[in-house]
Amino acid sequence: MLKKMASDALGLSDIGKIIDKSDFNKVDSDDYIMNEDGESIFFIIKSRSDEYCFTNLALIHIDGASAMSKKRLVSRYDYYKNPITDVQIETAGTIDLDCEIKFTIGGKGFSIDVNKNQIEQLKDLYKSLYRIGCIIEENNLMLQKSEETLAIAAKACASSKTLDGDASEIFKNINEYSFNWVKANRENYVRKDFTDVFKNYINN
Repeated sequence: MLKKMASDALGLSDIGKIIDKSDFNKVDSDDYIMNEDGESIFFIIKSRSDEYCFTNLALIHIDGASAMSKKRLVSRYDYYKNPITDVQIETAGTIDLDCEIKFTIGGKGFSIDVNKNQIEQLKDLYKSLYRIGCIIEENNLMLQKSEETLAIAAKACASSKTLDGDASEIFKNINEYSFNWVKANRENYVRKDFTDVFKNYINN
């Protein structure tokens, strides 16, 4: 307990350690992985009070108020619902003990200190998060454009007076086409699984 209190006082408990893949099953965040949905862990940073678990689907943050408290708050940020922006990495200075990765996910800012000897591994996480952020941004733009295109087409059909046939049947066909259009575009542009991104950067 005295060691934990001293670490808190010195700010050392905030310096995280990147956990080796072989030890993923030994951390608390492993209990919150949705294995049934194909979720898997790719990167974990653990300090005395917090855990930051990056899976193919989400960031799972286990927040402890301090190293002296056993209370934990578990928060989940699915990437597809919480865009990643402002990804930055700060290397260590001459006398610093840590380097730092910063990013915003779903409007919430994170700043995570990591042992400076693990900077090369942290760079892999930086590249992964940056790439995921770019993909989500591009897909959101394409989804927006596709919905705008559908709205223009629907407006043109509504104002047209050249349609022949039963009005209710025409409406039904247009409505069904619109639904299928939206569904297809959401399947194309709302991406939930980023396994390939993590494998591309983390495993290399």
